[in-house]
Amino acid sequence: ASQQNEAKEELERATKELSEEDVRAKIEEYNAQVTENGMKWASDGSYTGFIKVHLRLSRPVTVHGLDQAGSEASGRLRTPSEEQEATDCGHSEKRTSFYLPSDSVKQLHISSQTTTGEVIKGLLKKFMVLDDPRKFALYRQTHRDGQDLFQKLPLYERPLLLRLIAGPDTEQLSFVLKENETGEVEWHAFSVPELQNFLVILQKEEAERIRAVEQKYAVYRNKLQQALQRHAP
Repeated sequence: ASQQNEAKEELERATKELSEEDVRAKIEEYNAQVTENGMKWASDGSYTGFIKVHLRLSRPVTVHGLDQAGSEASGRLRTPSEEQEATDCGHSEKRTSFYLPSDSVKQLHISSQTTTGEVIKGLLKKFMVLDDPRKFALYRQTHRDGQDLFQKLPLYERPLLLRLIAGPDTEQLSFVLKENETGEVEWHAFSVPELQNFLVILQKEEAERIRAVEQKYAVYRNKLQQALQRHAP
């Protein structure tokens, strides 16, 4: 906890002390360390650049049905469970729940004025996720003394500024999208169709785990029986 507080104070101090001249110098220093995707100064006094966000979600997300979600989502997702949910117009809208692949990475082109909240919404839009953005949070990950330290970023924070201050080295700073955990999971924040989908997916995973365990012990039992037969008089 003390290491996280030190890192937070160091970052806040650096952010407050940066003047426009400092920012320009930092951009030149940053661009000298990368071969592509450097930062560019804009005429309005802001600057643009790229950040990479690692997605580490432990629960499934909801997207439009595969016929609507497009190729980007269908190629990256697994374990579907379809649902029908009524819309305000009385029509039914097909939705599908998926687990996003573990630690997939998405690159975003943003401005120095882009906030954490806007980054989260942009990521969900790119993956065509329909879930409420408030269910997710963006974390800054740093490495210190062989440990990974995570700090939840407030919605008003500016990720590109953090990237500029830390430099391009992902060991110094990387961004991670995770569930917005405040302790226990707030299940009341999910709709009934979402909760039903979670149950279906969990039942499928449970059945797969049971099948794998049974297969493992069946092989073990067979080897024991063969060994007994070899030693039988």
